[in-house]
Amino acid sequence: MSILRLFSVISLVFLTACATAPEQAVTPKAAVKPIGLAKPQSKSEHKEDKASIDPDVLFMLMTAEIAGQRGQYDVALEGYLEAAKRVHDPRLTERAAMIAMYMKDGNKTNEAVSLWLKQDPKNLSARKIAALSALKSEDKQQSVEQLDGLLKQDPAGFEKTLFELAGALQKDGSVPFIYEVMETLSVKHPDQASVFFIQSLLASDMKNKGLADRKIERALKLQPDWDKALMLQAQMAVYAEDFKRAETLLRNAALKYPDNQKFKKMLAQVLIKSAKYEEAGEVYETLISNDPKDYESQFSLGLVHLQLDRDDKAEDIFKQLLGQAEWHNQANFYLGKIEEKRDNTVNAVAWFDKVTDGPFQFEAAVTAISLLAKDNQFDKAEQRLKTLPSKFPKQKLRIVLIQAELYSQQKQHEKAFNYLTGELRNYPDQEELLYSRALIADRMGKLDVMEDDLKRILTKAPDNVEALNALGYSLADKTTRYAEAETYLVHALKVKPDEAVILDSYGWLKYKMGNRQAALGFLQKAYDKQPENEIAAHLAEVLWVSGKKEEAQKLIADALGNSPDDPYLLGFKNKFLKLDSSK
Repeated sequence: MSILRLFSVISLVFLTACATAPEQAVTPKAAVKPIGLAKPQSKSEHKEDKASIDPDVLFMLMTAEIAGQRGQYDVALEGYLEAAKRVHDPRLTERAAMIAMYMKDGNKTNEAVSLWLKQDPKNLSARKIAALSALKSEDKQQSVEQLDGLLKQDPAGFEKTLFELAGALQKDGSVPFIYEVMETLSVKHPDQASVFFIQSLLASDMKNKGLADRKIERALKLQPDWDKALMLQAQMAVYAEDFKRAETLLRNAALKYPDNQKFKKMLAQVLIKSAKYEEAGEVYETLISNDPKDYESQFSLGLVHLQLDRDDKAEDIFKQLLGQAEWHNQANFYLGKIEEKRDNTVNAVAWFDKVTDGPFQFEAAVTAISLLAKDNQFDKAEQRLKTLPSKFPKQKLRIVLIQAELYSQQKQHEKAFNYLTGELRNYPDQEELLYSRALIADRMGKLDVMEDDLKRILTKAPDNVEALNALGYSLADKTTRYAEAETYLVHALKVKPDEAVILDSYGWLKYKMGNRQAALGFLQKAYDKQPENEIAAHLAEVLWVSGKKEEAQKLIADALGNSPDDPYLLGFKNKFLKLDSSK
């Protein structure tokens, strides 16, 4: 047996893991495991292999092995590298290169890989590591040379190799450099569509839409039937929010390649983004008619029906999907959502309880708690909430916020405030905890705490629209610091100019400042976008004091018809309508 097979060596993951390996070495037990090397082809080769290793080399290998087991990778690296220089065996050089790369030692990696390629010039792994090392060190000449070598050696696998390399380097901030390397490579190989495809991805990552479009068009000229390139072209249009272009591209592709279902599925998604739900539903129906076992399209069609308020049709689809193990939990979740829309808490909770696995499990659990709280079944809601931390340890923050909200819904504002204050001792700058406590502090009249919490959020995240809006609205509603309130709300509108709640806050501020005409404009726009009760109450008040009492009365009457117990609407009624009727 070859002496090399007597030793266990360090197992390292190629490319991505090496590129993202932690600075500190893992423990020896986790890092070391046996790896069998290739068997000799014949007995004579076996004898030659054994005889070729002199005592000094054997000692180096044993030292390297022991060092590797103890996590002393620098010693192991030196041992393997020195042995590789003395014995013409690329397996040793490979071990040295892998260890050097794991240690992020660029110089040693280059030394080992250079030797490896001399010993085994056709080894693709060696060339891949050489290319990765050159790209990481931004050595353009070497990068082009190694990629050129990979293309010539393995043209069929070149596209996959490019994706591996680009993925491994994506987080290193090397995108512009990689693009330059690809540009040089594209000049040397103008017939390689994959090079232009990667360039398009890189240009898109650099936010250069025009360049990305030109490169993907070049790739498609070389390879017109490449579905991956056609999909990328449409995706780039979606990212640019040019849904019309994306739709056109996908419709043309679907007509040209009717058997490729990917185009139809992406077309349906683009139609949904464009709020063309009817058309999206028609696409999904076509997909299902072509393949009755396309459960993904069936599920998506159910969601489209929900969006169009065709709850019965959605319900039929989701109940059919209950028989498919892969879709069982998703179907249960949306059957629960349908019952929630019907205000049937018992049935909704029963469906949510059947979601026992997958990404919908936590959402089902917290939605059930929310429904029980809404139904004033706080004891049951609390009991369920206590079981969540052990089941979903990664959702601690959400659970804390839900607990605080349960206290607030029971008017236990002091308890909610103290609970969040305690949690903030552990997470002093957590934005969601600060925001939640600020809202509770506002209800309790602790405006100083509210203001301090929101300003702490804005110190770290100056464009946080929720904090900007909450602070601006509170200052407008509860103080006369209107100029300061306007600063926050104008900032919020710059970030999200069409957000209904911000338009409402700004309209309310204008009303407080005495500008009723401007207030009406903003409040009406807010209500048209999002007809919520608080916005309705604000709009009705400004209409009333502006002499448009009939409009205000009709607005409130319509809103009360849907929400007879809403505190904002009842507040307006008590403030204006009762006063008016008593005259």
